[in-house]
Amino acid sequence: QVQLVESGGGLVQAGGSLRLSCAASGNMFSINNMAWYRQAPGKQRELVARITSGGSTNYADSVEGRSTISRDNAKNTVYLQMNSLKPEDTAVYYCNIGVLVFGPLRNLEVWGQGTLVTVSS
Repeated sequence: QVQLVESGGGLVQAGGSLRLSCAASGNMFSINNMAWYRQAPGKQRELVARITSGGSTNYADSVEGRSTISRDNAKNTVYLQMNSLKPEDTAVYYCNIGVLVFGPLRNLEVWGQGTLVTVSS
């Protein structure tokens, strides 16, 4: 079983910054892609940023240039640094990882519980 613990959400004024963290723990052999998604009220969940095991990244157009995704493989943790935040960034942010687990060896996709980011104008 794999658990994700997210932190770093909160209330911030427009133009401010936040850093989200997501730490994975459990019976893992390796972690593949790590990503952040978000879901605003009344909208579908969307990809914000993804980072591969090799460190390649991709971003949604809406956050490109304002956000940076990174990972610390020693800590099994992925981060999302968000700058120049806008009210339209308000959403619940979810961590998502692809992980190879033991017992038996198999691939799983795991979601975090979500952390709320609110950007006030």
